[in-house]
Amino acid sequence: MQAFAYSNPASLADAAAQAGGANAKILAGGQSLLAAMKLGLAAPDALVDLGAIAELKGISVGGGAVTIGAMTTHAAVAASAEVAKAIPALADLASHIGDRQVRNRGTLGGSLANNDPAACYPAAVLGLGATIKTNKRSIAADDFFKGLYETALAEGEIITAVSFPIPEKAAWQKFKQPASRFSIVGVFVSKGTQGVRVAVTGAGACVFRAKDLEAKLSGSWSAAALNGAKVSADGLNSDLHGSAEYRAALIPVLAQRAVAAT
Repeated sequence: MQAFAYSNPASLADAAAQAGGANAKILAGGQSLLAAMKLGLAAPDALVDLGAIAELKGISVGGGAVTIGAMTTHAAVAASAEVAKAIPALADLASHIGDRQVRNRGTLGGSLANNDPAACYPAAVLGLGATIKTNKRSIAADDFFKGLYETALAEGEIITAVSFPIPEKAAWQKFKQPASRFSIVGVFVSKGTQGVRVAVTGAGACVFRAKDLEAKLSGSWSAAALNGAKVSADGLNSDLHGSAEYRAALIPVLAQRAVAAT
């Protein structure tokens, strides 16, 4: 790992100013970035640690939504009675991310900014039609995820919080890779003010919505509505954990199980 400068700003304004520097990286939980640096896959000249910024942490419920600060850990979301009451599927998802170390260090904002193709949180964000709030603007989930490790965030832009609309129904199903606990395929389903949404992670370059499954569930929110449903394997991931065809076959199965769990 090469040498780098490190700063630990106490305010969002200071963090934003420092994050705009040449080849600077924002450090949230560090569960992805530090590993990439150790492997030589990332070599920033400076790290801007958000850990001391209190306004980026916390959970609140109101106005028909659950709002979670970007620096809130997965473990905090999983343990939150407010989240468990308002959106049980979100608490369930958070409780199964990685292992205990990852859950106690990894953060919501860090996961979204990194946008790993097999990460869990993007499925909840897209599957609930959430809004990602930054120090500059608000971004709808449908506009946020752009591709492999690519998001709508501008250089130096910092996620501050995510607002999740409270759904009428929602559930999460994950078929995990047993060593990493990343999703080989994960499916988040919801029905509410954002309509019927089915978000899939682990199967493509980034999280995406399964529109054909959404159409079937819009006609009838029931597991039976997905009997015989199929998803095209075109463009899906294929690796040592599963072919594109395998992932395509998993998607409707997991979606059906998720709907049955609501």
